[in-house]
Amino acid sequence: MKPALRDLVIADLDNVLSIEQRVHAHPWTRGNFLDALKSDYVCQVYEAQGKMLGYAVLMPAVDEVHLLNISIGAEYQRQGMGSALLDEMLNVARDLNVQRVILEVRPSNMAALGLYRKAGFSELAVRRGYYPAANGREDAIVMECRL
Repeated sequence: MKPALRDLVIADLDNVLSIEQRVHAHPWTRGNFLDALKSDYVCQVYEAQGKMLGYAVLMPAVDEVHLLNISIGAEYQRQGMGSALLDEMLNVARDLNVQRVILEVRPSNMAALGLYRKAGFSELAVRRGYYPAANGREDAIVMECRL
């Protein structure tokens, strides 16, 4: 069965947090996800046959959306799921009639950088000391995809 998107709901948070904590060194908290839901961000679960493969969160703005989080469960990585979920989220953004999608990514996250470049994202800027890291802070590369 082909994976599909559906709205993330509060009942999904235990599964979401389980994935989040396994795939990120500095994961989002339950509060981060609750804030996104309360703020009416576009919060989507990516699933197949009742299994959560991943999720994504988009924050709409006037003429753009900010991809705040996109994650695939560790057991589903390197199978094209991240690329498929990103494509789905770009389609969601198009449906919102925005001009672009922006995001931040760690320079050390080579897999994500490759994924975003392959999907048509280009580098815009660097935010110094944006992310927490094991030894202080890590920069963020700001990327955009024009729609």
